[in-house]
Amino acid sequence: MSIEAKLLHLQAIQNLLAPYRYLYCVDLEATCDDVGVNESPSSLMVAPDQMETIEIGMVVIDLESLEIVDEFQRFVRPRINPTLTDFCKKLTSIQQADVDGARTYQEIGGELRSFAARYPNAAWASWGDYDARQLERDAGFAECPSMLEGLPHFNARKWHAGLYDYRPKGLKQTVESMGLVWQGTYHRGIDDARNVASIVMEMLG
Repeated sequence: MSIEAKLLHLQAIQNLLAPYRYLYCVDLEATCDDVGVNESPSSLMVAPDQMETIEIGMVVIDLESLEIVDEFQRFVRPRINPTLTDFCKKLTSIQQADVDGARTYQEIGGELRSFAARYPNAAWASWGDYDARQLERDAGFAECPSMLEGLPHFNARKWHAGLYDYRPKGLKQTVESMGLVWQGTYHRGIDDARNVASIVMEMLG
């Protein structure tokens, strides 16, 4: 990819973000089960279309200073499959007690909106489009607005693909390929959100 093409792509990203003062970098963890080669969705404890958010992590970037100014993290209590699978606990390091003591999606949504009110004129980004789809799925289950209803969503993974020739598969590999230091535990919402923020600040800077 030529330098000119990369500069044009960077300019396009900056133009997308120009109307906003803040960017929320968001990562979700959800109920899940191990999908084996010979397994059908009906044999799983947690079918893919019944996954529910169990953690939301959000890091707030001030787009004027390109600095992190705040964070939000909550566990969320699932309703359809309240018992976490062993696979889910191992993948995310989230334990049963974390979600048993958590509030519902609707309640956490109210907390998040109160928090976000401190940082108005914002958009949000995630590593891929999964998180946006999952929030909509959760809202459908809870029969309430999505936690980030009304805010524009951007796919930071697509931004990265347009700027770098090397395109690692996962978030951790991307962080390391950029010469950044990985922070925290992989597949934990707040830690992954911090690392998405690190990538975004590096790209924009």
